[in-house]
Amino acid sequence: MPPGPAGTPLVGQLFPFRRDPIDFLMRLAREYGDIARFKIGSQELFLFNHPDLIKNVLTVDHRSFIKGRGLQWAKRLLGEGLLTSEGEFHRRQRRIAQPAFHRQRIGAYGEMMTGYGVRTRERWEEEKPFDVLKEMMHLTMMVAAKTLFDTEAESEAKEIGEALSVSVEFFNRFTLPFADLLAELPVPSTLKFRKAKRRLDETVYRMIAERRASKEDRGDLLSMLLHATDEEGGTGGMTDQQLRDEAMTIFLAGHETTANALTWTWYLLSQHPDAETQLHAEIDALGGRLPAVDDLPKLTYTEKLLAESMRLYPPAWLLGYRAIRDYPVGRYVVPKGGIVLMSQYVMHHDPRYYPDPFRFDPERWEPAAKAVRPKFSYFPFGGGPRVCIGESFAWMEGILLIATLAQRWRLRLVPGHPVVLQPLITLRPKHGMMVTAERR
Repeated sequence: MPPGPAGTPLVGQLFPFRRDPIDFLMRLAREYGDIARFKIGSQELFLFNHPDLIKNVLTVDHRSFIKGRGLQWAKRLLGEGLLTSEGEFHRRQRRIAQPAFHRQRIGAYGEMMTGYGVRTRERWEEEKPFDVLKEMMHLTMMVAAKTLFDTEAESEAKEIGEALSVSVEFFNRFTLPFADLLAELPVPSTLKFRKAKRRLDETVYRMIAERRASKEDRGDLLSMLLHATDEEGGTGGMTDQQLRDEAMTIFLAGHETTANALTWTWYLLSQHPDAETQLHAEIDALGGRLPAVDDLPKLTYTEKLLAESMRLYPPAWLLGYRAIRDYPVGRYVVPKGGIVLMSQYVMHHDPRYYPDPFRFDPERWEPAAKAVRPKFSYFPFGGGPRVCIGESFAWMEGILLIATLAQRWRLRLVPGHPVVLQPLITLRPKHGMMVTAERR
């Protein structure tokens, strides 16, 4: 068996893991190396902390694993979407959905993204404190609603945002003993989650029904999913339930993760004026016009900023996979039913690949520096057959929105505001991110 901490009888490492999962996993990697074993209750877990091990699980040996407990739990909200489904059904859904994310298709969304960025920057007031996390959640939700459903969700944004927040916080309960039982009992948190899910379902099913009735292709992702068929598998299109699950997955993943990445980027820029100066110089070279998709190859420093932000604060900070058969790894074996954990946060702070790993340094993403690092020393979007289908979309959205907002404003962290990690299903700042805006 791989080395690891002994833990408390019956509960194992439940309490230190729940108290501060990132600190726990960082210590585990530091003390026990590339493979560490621990238990939560009767469940055996194995932290893999080497790019080759992560590469094998996500690519070469991916058929030996299914999604772990966290995403099994997430099915309560997301159903059998791309993030949670398995096997042949997942492969079929991915084949159907893939054309909706082709570069040419998503490139058409660039002008819309910057348009929402302009709306946001025009709403900000100089020296008036605001929570930039809430602002980024609202902004990326507008983008997600427009690209996915071709709808202006302004009137529903606050309510949908609150429902999504309730749902994300509910996910944090999956490590509790008897979590499945608690999820069935009418306790306040469960009732709150059910109400939030009903609200989201009503919105998504209404949009699907309206679109089916109109038979209109409005150029959005929902139209693509509605009209797509699985020609390779010969199984036709998606049912309303499948459309709902994919739409909910894209809607949640597409706005939650990007909003967090942007929020952490603004925080880092507020702490590193030299980097901010370089960003502004690159944006100003556009001559004052709004950034566009054709400008992406010129916005290289903006891309480096975003890459370094997702290294230091990866929005998806932990992956878990359950072994469906005994899985040999070196001189050890992960037994059938064991959970393999791979933490983007832990790997992205490994000094073997990132010297002085907690230091903010966008120059780590110079092509020559990237070339000498193993591929899976950085995996903010996962990898292999289950790599995030919206990765190109997310990069484009992140770069264009940073450039659009930074064209007008500098953001400064409110003095004394506590910046604390909150590792839920995504890595959020626990207390939001209170800032003031300085007009450029």
